[in-house]
Amino acid sequence: MSTSLDARGRTRRALLISGAAAVTAWAGRAPALAFRDVSGPDPFTLGVASGDPWATSVVLWTRLAPVPLAADGLGGMPARDVAVRWEVAADEKFTRIVRRGQVNARASAAHAVHVEVGGLAPGREYYYRFTAMGQQSRTGRARTAPAAGQAPAARFGVVSCSRYETGHFTAYAHLAGERPDLVLHLGDYIYEYAGNPSTPVARPFAQGEITTLADYRLRYARYRLDPDLQALHATSPFAVVFDDHEVDNNWAGDVPEDGQTREQFLARRAAAFRAYHEVMPLRQAARPDGSRMRLHRDLAWGDLATLYMLDTRQYRDDQPCGDGNKVDCAEAARPGRTMLGAAQEAWLRERAQASRARWDVLGQQVFFGELVRPLPDGRNAAPMDSWNGYLAARARVLDTFTTRPRNLVVLTGDIHRHYAATLHVGGPEGRPVGGEFVTTSVTSGGDGTDAPASSDPILARNPNIHYTCDRRGYLLADVTPEAWTTHYRVVPWVTRPGAPLETRRTYVMEAGRPGLTLAG
Repeated sequence: MSTSLDARGRTRRALLISGAAAVTAWAGRAPALAFRDVSGPDPFTLGVASGDPWATSVVLWTRLAPVPLAADGLGGMPARDVAVRWEVAADEKFTRIVRRGQVNARASAAHAVHVEVGGLAPGREYYYRFTAMGQQSRTGRARTAPAAGQAPAARFGVVSCSRYETGHFTAYAHLAGERPDLVLHLGDYIYEYAGNPSTPVARPFAQGEITTLADYRLRYARYRLDPDLQALHATSPFAVVFDDHEVDNNWAGDVPEDGQTREQFLARRAAAFRAYHEVMPLRQAARPDGSRMRLHRDLAWGDLATLYMLDTRQYRDDQPCGDGNKVDCAEAARPGRTMLGAAQEAWLRERAQASRARWDVLGQQVFFGELVRPLPDGRNAAPMDSWNGYLAARARVLDTFTTRPRNLVVLTGDIHRHYAATLHVGGPEGRPVGGEFVTTSVTSGGDGTDAPASSDPILARNPNIHYTCDRRGYLLADVTPEAWTTHYRVVPWVTRPGAPLETRRTYVMEAGRPGLTLAG
């Protein structure tokens, strides 16, 4: 049961039901190791996190792991459930505690804890912490979304593609310093590749390509030990979706990249999904069922924005024409091809029709608008892993958001470069209908470059693309009912720590006027 405090400090029981006034503690109810039974090493080595904020509810997360890199992936924990207390306060010193409760961290879930705290006030800041095994966690900062009818200004951070060994997570530290209301992580939170100690990388480690549940748990633990990533999670709530590297490079539906049978791949995907859910601040509705996981969802940010978090991996058709960059791939234009799957497409149409928010925002993984790349022979080739390999599916999504006047924003990761682009119906020089803001990687690809040769050919061949940059960093979006303003933040290096932060460009899309304008 949960306990809340009235104005005189007295306690009253809060019923654990779903809904606006609920506190859902679904980490398990088996007999647990009591608080007084164990004390010793810090069990909160992997930090704390919050996520998926609603107007009166938010998810709180931690995972107990006193030995986080234990080879079995179980964090040095006993094979028993462990009691965990949690508290939510209106102030950082916890003098005004508004919700508190106790859950069991289940051994079967690697002692991960997800608490859906309800009964909170809309559009405000809260602080939270956990206690277990005689230790107390760091304090985290959470935020609820505004209520319907409210449209205050908001600040969103957008990140993707953080490969541990190729660089330091300095961008995460800088974003934490900006204290965004919400961070959208668009995938490639980890990479499944083998570490190679003989390769000159920033942070080498010795672990093969991950395929088992223990492998995935251990890889997540390595990433979550990073202090910059922990700081960002403790500062702002996250809304997360996976891309390919949380499972296997460029997987599509039940088709792996190579070298695996369908059965082997689905077993691997089940392990990857389970580990992903264990480490992310997700609601119970996203809990995986074997190799299936319902991750797509929408988050209402008052009347300001509806955020549609999409899954572009689990339900898609295989990449056409053998994947890669292809010239004139007829298969890409086949009408029946899908990126989202029929059910997710239908869900998106239904939710879009119901939305009355000023901004409709797609949080998704791969390049959405038109994109071609030059080949050595001068021809243009389109990337088949992106929406350019799923042309009819892209047209259907655009149709969903253009049947009535909308303010459509697409947020994208995956591609390891910053891009700013206008979205069109009828080709790259057709009618503008929205804007696409693509975030570069946090570290993937190393330091990157400022060489014009890396950007000029892209801009010359894609009139819909206004800007691209090959440095690492993130996006910061300042959103009001009048305008969506995206700042392109970069760091000049990641192969050593301590890089300063720069703003390379700022683009604005005004409400009611689709298309991007360079600010300043």
